[in-house]
Amino acid sequence: MLAEFGLAALWLAAALAALQLLGGAMAVRDPDNALGAAVRPVAVVQGLLVAIAFAALVALFGQTDLSVKLVAENSHSAKPLIYKLAGTWGNHEGSMLLWVTVMGLAGGFVALVERRLPEATMRATLAGQAFVSLGFYGFLLFASNPFARLSPPPAEGQGLNPLLQDPGLAFHPPTLYLGYVGLSIAFSFAIGALVTREVGPAFARTMRPWVLGAWIFLTLGITAGSYWAYYDLGWGGWWFWDPVENASLMPWLAATALLHSCSVLAARNALRAWTVMLGVVAFSMSMIGTFLVRSGILTSVHAFAVDPRRGTFILALLAINIGSALVLFALRAATVTEGERFAVTSREGALVFNNVMLSSILGIVLIGTLYPLFTEAFGEKVSVGPPYFNPMTAIFVVPMLLVLAVGPLLRWRRDRLARVQLSLLPPLVVSAGALVAVLALGVRPGLPMVGLVLAPGLAVASMMPLRGRHLRRLPLAVWGMVVAHAGIAVALFGMACDSAFSTEKLVAAHIGDVVAVGPWQVTLSGIEPVAGANWTALEGELLVRYEGGDAIRMTPQARSFWAPPQNTTVSALHTRWNGQLYTVLGEETEDGRWQLRLWWKPFVPLIWGGGFLVALGGVLALAGRVLADLRRIVVRDKIAWRRLRQGRRA
Repeated sequence: MLAEFGLAALWLAAALAALQLLGGAMAVRDPDNALGAAVRPVAVVQGLLVAIAFAALVALFGQTDLSVKLVAENSHSAKPLIYKLAGTWGNHEGSMLLWVTVMGLAGGFVALVERRLPEATMRATLAGQAFVSLGFYGFLLFASNPFARLSPPPAEGQGLNPLLQDPGLAFHPPTLYLGYVGLSIAFSFAIGALVTREVGPAFARTMRPWVLGAWIFLTLGITAGSYWAYYDLGWGGWWFWDPVENASLMPWLAATALLHSCSVLAARNALRAWTVMLGVVAFSMSMIGTFLVRSGILTSVHAFAVDPRRGTFILALLAINIGSALVLFALRAATVTEGERFAVTSREGALVFNNVMLSSILGIVLIGTLYPLFTEAFGEKVSVGPPYFNPMTAIFVVPMLLVLAVGPLLRWRRDRLARVQLSLLPPLVVSAGALVAVLALGVRPGLPMVGLVLAPGLAVASMMPLRGRHLRRLPLAVWGMVVAHAGIAVALFGMACDSAFSTEKLVAAHIGDVVAVGPWQVTLSGIEPVAGANWTALEGELLVRYEGGDAIRMTPQARSFWAPPQNTTVSALHTRWNGQLYTVLGEETEDGRWQLRLWWKPFVPLIWGGGFLVALGGVLALAGRVLADLRRIVVRDKIAWRRLRQGRRA
């Protein structure tokens, strides 16, 4: 009965989305239309209904209702509860329902709280959101029903992919989806502004918090996903340029460019057409990522769908949504004026330059991701990996980082480099010192050396906007910019150290053997069998010493799951202030030795620490924007109340 209840709620939500689209469209033609006035409450109720549908699916997974096909194919009664619940979105249909749920709740929240734009623009925006949602509702109801029943139900479920049975599944996909759906809100704002010809600073100020929120969640999702793959897959790497990884990176790149463009439009009334176009492109990248993951054209632990018909459906949605937006942009482009002019040497100029660099990186990643798919369609398999992505992206990343160090120091509209040259001296001195140190350490010329030299200078440059200012009075938005830029420097330093200084050892060791890896001595002291809720494992006991110090116990595992049957490895990591020891237990050889894979990775945790600093910078900036808006509302209400009292006295 619960499945039927969830399906009914989903149908009702889809019907309300259609009503929301119709009401918004009619309100554009006739602002006094009665149906147009209902757009906001309809959007709120639609969001609540789809949330109820998703809650029903979570409950079905929680109680392991094997009469539901999706539960039977992706769950098992012996699984821990956390993986039962997280398994709700660890599959194709559930992940798409989560997508639609977040989209519905976001649209309802916009309808409930947003009052900064003219009502006609808001109704057009909500109509655009409903237009996008309807396609996904149709996809779920006609191609991927998450509530389909099985008759008779099986005695036991097939279980969840063991690689997904990790706490990362509870955090990584929902965080990314919050980012993707936040970009759908930006897309809808762009559509609404184009329809009503309201592209200006007010539009940018309204859209900016939603873009910033989406960007924060994308940053957190990508950072957490990178660490999840790093420790869970046992490969010792933090980024593989996998097409599914690229599918999350591309929207982030577009969102970063959109965020900076919104700031220019909101502050200086410039880059109007560029901002609207980036709003369309950012959501387009989310849709392309959805197509890659769920079309069946990729084979990956992240790729849930294998039915090409679903891929055709999503491709059609992509063509309809993005094609319609591009047609609308072409029709309205003449009405979107250029806005205020600015000099090349200005903060706007620096932001535009970095936006061009980000767009170029996005193009490189998109081509490298799609090219193997095109060649495979013609019978030729091609692999595109780090030898392409690393140098090609570096061509644009390096100048972008150099301008990133200078841009925040420049004034709006027009400035001179001579004015900021003293502020640039400390970063230059620090980078020069880093170059001397790197050469002394014997690092070979290449991208790792570039990163090791640039990162310290960029870290110092990120702090220069604080120079000569009263720190307590500094707006949170400025603090957010400083922290985010410092986070980029920290992450870059971690990446460069991982590439330049990592040490790897692959050995076959007897019990009692000692293996050296970097400054560590690793002793294999024993192998013991252990068991979990739905797995058994052989657990290695490693006693590790850093430069002959006290012994530390580490326990990597080789696990065997039975639902579904699969062997996996569980790495054991030990983190110090200067790096991380990474250990993996392999199979036993014929002569009784055990395979061990060991890495010493200096400063590698800085990669994810930097990523979270970038997200923290976004949180500070968002908090600053929200508090500023609240202060404006309070001041406006006080003025209105004072005028009302004066009127009564008169």
